[in-house]
Parts: sequence; structure tokens; C-alpha cells
Amino acid sequence: MKKSDPTEATAEAAPSQLIDAKIAALGDWRGETLARVRALIREADPEVVEEVKWRKPSNPLGVPVWEHDGIICTGETYKDKVKLTFARGAALEDPSALFNSSLEGNTRRAIDFHEGGRIDEEALKALIRAAVALNVSA
Repeated sequence: MKKSDPTEATAEAAPSQLIDAKIAALGDWRGETLARVRALIREADPEVVEEVKWRKPSNPLGVPVWEHDGIICTGETYKDKVKLTFARGAALEDPSALFNSSLEGNTRRAIDFHEGGRIDEEALKALIRAAVALNVSA
């Protein structure tokens, strides 16, 4: 009997189903973190649109992308972190100093979440709302 593979039969899957599959396939703290961040994004912006981009053979489930009048952020997973990259993060105020990665560029900023790390949920939701407001104003 063949074991079920979450990457199979995803060609026609909705983006939200692909993100669900990615979270399930991770099956560890990274999946839990990605799921929590996703829930916070949805709480901060109920009108957010989920997409999956940059699918390729080495990453068949692609990269989760959250959009509202443009890309808000992407959610990438690595062995040691979950990276939430804000497309226009350099233009955002970050009073809680959440950005801790990709600080050298003129456009993007990122937050790296590590195993056992705490998520400042209210500050993250405020940052999401600020990113949406920036997109809407453009």
C-alpha cells in the first residue's frame, strides 16, 4: 500500500490547500510556527488573499504569499527558522523591533522565527496592518 504524499495531486489545489499541505508536510515546530503566523495575518487583515508562488521540483508546495493590493509578506521555511519577509518592509515603521533579518536592503525586511522563540502577536498584527495600509495607499 502506497503512503500518501502531501506533494501529490497539488497541480489544481487552491493556494490555501497548498499552504495547509506545506504546514502538514513540515510536521514540526516550523509547521506550527507557520500556521500561527498565518492565523495572525488573517486576524490582522480578514481580506488578505493567500497565494503560493515559486513552485518548482525542489519545492513543489511553493512559498506561501499573503497579498492585499500587492504582496504583504511571504513565509519561507528553512531547517532552523521560519522567515516572514515583508515585500516593502523597509518603508514600514517597526516600533517593536520585530525585523531581525534582511536589514541591509532598501526594500525588504524580514523576521526570522526560531524554535522555542516567542511571537509578539500584537506587534506582528500591527506590522501586518501597516503593510496593508502602505499597499492600499500606493
